[in-house]
Amino acid sequence: MDIIVDLRTRPETTDLVTRGAARFLVSLGYAPLAEVTLPNGRRADVMALGPKGDVLIVEVKSGLEDFRVDRKWPEYAPYCDAFYFSVSPDFPEGILPEEPGLIVADGFGGAIVREAPVAPLAPARRKALTLAFARLAALRAAGVNAERLTL
Repeated sequence: MDIIVDLRTRPETTDLVTRGAARFLVSLGYAPLAEVTLPNGRRADVMALGPKGDVLIVEVKSGLEDFRVDRKWPEYAPYCDAFYFSVSPDFPEGILPEEPGLIVADGFGGAIVREAPVAPLAPARRKALTLAFARLAALRAAGVNAERLTL
């Protein structure tokens, strides 16, 4: 029997899962941005704007220890319609809470394992977030080192 040992570091795993989740979201018609600081000071690993204006936030977990020490994810809810965790295919099953959605991703893409419940944003919040998201994306495209949504 062959034993496979994963020698990736935590940052390498995070980068692969983030890239795969973003590629997957693009395949669904979403426009993702990585490393977005929200108005409450929390940083979303991936925030994505959908073709109908829906907003997703994806929290990447590189492993069990990363999940155990990071309990900030409930603070993303005011800034998205749906929240997902994204993990690598070798993440231990059954550890994550059942409320959020779940995306399993590697460096090439991903798949939704569990749909996220949808809690629509209030119209004024959606408009403010959409404008802030667009400005952030445009600043980054122009080469400005921008990371924060300003509402």
